[in-house]
Amino acid sequence: VTRPGLGCRELVSRNLSKILPGLCHDITDWVESTRIKASQLLYTLLLHAEDHITQHMELLLRTLYQACLDEESDVVKNCVKAAELIGTFVSPKVSLRLITSPFGKTPKPSCIMVLTAVIRGSPKELLQPHLTDLGNTLSQDEVCQRSEEVFYMEQLLCCVQALIEVCQEDCKEITLQLMKVLVTIMAIPCSQHLKEKVEETMSSLAEVQQLDSFLCLYKQHIIHLMEWVSVSCDSWTCYSPEILHLEVIATHSGPVIGEALNNFILILKTCLQPNKDPQMRLKLFTVLSQLLQKASESINSQGLFPSYLETVIKDILAPNLQWHAGRTAAAIRTTAVSCLWALTHCEMLSPEEILKVKDGLMPQVIAAVDEDSKITRLMACRIVGVLLKVCGRQFDEDEFTKTYAEVLKRLDDASCDVQLAAAHTLTNWFKCLKDSDVKSAMESHIEFLYQELLIHLDDPDQNIQNAVLEVLKEGSTLYPELLVREIEGVVHKHRTPVYCNQLLHHIQSAK
Repeated sequence: VTRPGLGCRELVSRNLSKILPGLCHDITDWVESTRIKASQLLYTLLLHAEDHITQHMELLLRTLYQACLDEESDVVKNCVKAAELIGTFVSPKVSLRLITSPFGKTPKPSCIMVLTAVIRGSPKELLQPHLTDLGNTLSQDEVCQRSEEVFYMEQLLCCVQALIEVCQEDCKEITLQLMKVLVTIMAIPCSQHLKEKVEETMSSLAEVQQLDSFLCLYKQHIIHLMEWVSVSCDSWTCYSPEILHLEVIATHSGPVIGEALNNFILILKTCLQPNKDPQMRLKLFTVLSQLLQKASESINSQGLFPSYLETVIKDILAPNLQWHAGRTAAAIRTTAVSCLWALTHCEMLSPEEILKVKDGLMPQVIAAVDEDSKITRLMACRIVGVLLKVCGRQFDEDEFTKTYAEVLKRLDDASCDVQLAAAHTLTNWFKCLKDSDVKSAMESHIEFLYQELLIHLDDPDQNIQNAVLEVLKEGSTLYPELLVREIEGVVHKHRTPVYCNQLLHHIQSAK
C-alpha cells in the first residue's frame, strides 16, 4: 500500500494511546456494524502508527485474540490484516516472544491465527534468527496435540504454510519440527479433509529444499520420527496419540518405512504383547496388516523384512493367536491371522522360515480354524494348507490326526468359501501323507475320512461336490481298494451317483 503522509503518521502516533483503548472496546461491541467499523479503523491506525505500535502490543494482542474468533468474517479479515502489520512494523524479537509465551498453557485457535498473520507480515531476513524457536514451539505436545478440534488444526496448518511461504529454503533447519506438526495434523481422525492439504504442504516443504517429493522428507527424518513416537511406547493405551502418529508415518511414508524396520518392529514387539491394552493391539495389528498387503511397496521395500520374520511370528503373531474371551480378543486373533496369511500368501515366508516356526504356530492356527469369525476360519484353513504343502511331510501321526479332524469339520461350514478352502487343504493333507512314514499308522483315519468325504459328495452346492471329488481323487492313491469298498457300500444311497461312478472310473484308470 502507499505509505501515508508524514503529518498523518505523526498525528496518529501522538494520539494512538488515547484512541486505542476505546477502539479495542468497540471491536468487541455487541453491535455487528460497530465491530466491523472498529476493525477497519484499527487497520488504518496501525498502518499510520508503524513501529510506534510496539508499546501497545499487549493491549493489541489481547484484542486480536478475541476479535479473531468473531462470528462476522469481515471483522476477522480486518483483524488478520492488522496482525500482518504487526509483523511488518514490530521486531520479531518482541512480537514473537509476546505471542508464543502463553503457548505453554493452552493456546487458542485465535493465538495461532495471529501468529500466522504476524509471520506472513514479517520480512524473511528478520524472521530467520527465530525459526528454530518457532519450530520448537509449534512441535511441542502442548501446542500441536492440544486439541482434536478441526478449526484449531486448520490454523496450525496455516501457520506451517506461512512459515514455508515466507522463509522458503531457510525452513530446512526446522524440517523435522514441521514434519512432526504435519504428521500430528494428519493423524487427527476428524481431519480427513485436511489430509490433501497436509500432503500439499509437505510437497511445498520439499520443493523449497529442492527435493523431488515429500517422501524425500520422510527419508531424511524417518529414524527421528520413529524415535519421537516410540519414547513412551511401553505405556501406550488405545487413547495414546502416538499410535495415530505411528500409523501416519508407517502408511504415508510408502517405501521409506522399509528403512526404519528396526525401530518399527521394536515398537510392535513392545506393544503387541498379550498383557497390553487390547484395543491398542487391535489398532496396531490393523496397521501391520495393511502394510503386509503391499509389503514390497512398504515394509519390505529394501528387502530387509525377511530378517525380522522370526521375531514377527514368534514374538508378535503367535502370542496373539491364543484364545481369550471377548469380541476384542476375537478381532485381534482375526487381524493376527490376516497378517500371517499375508506373510504366507506373498511368499515372504520361505520354506526354511516356515520349518523354523511350524511347531510354535501349528497349534494356534489349527485352533483358529474353529473361530466364530468367517474370515478367521477361511484364512486359517488356507494357512494350514500352506503349512502342509511346505512341511507336511515332517508331520508326525498326532499332527496329521489333529489337522484333518479340525479341517474336516469345516466342510459343514456355513460359508461356501470356507468349505472350498477346507477341501483344498484336505487335498494337500493327502499329498503329504502319500510319501510319509506314518501312512500305514493312519489307515483307520483315512478310512474314516473316505466315509465322511463320500457323504459330502451329496452336497447341494455343485462347487462343493466338485471340490470334494478332487479331494477323493487325490486320496484314492493311498488305499484305492479301501476307497472302492466304501464307494460300493454307499453308491446306491447317493442322490447323485454320477460322482461316485466318476471316482470309480478314476481309480480304475490309475491302476
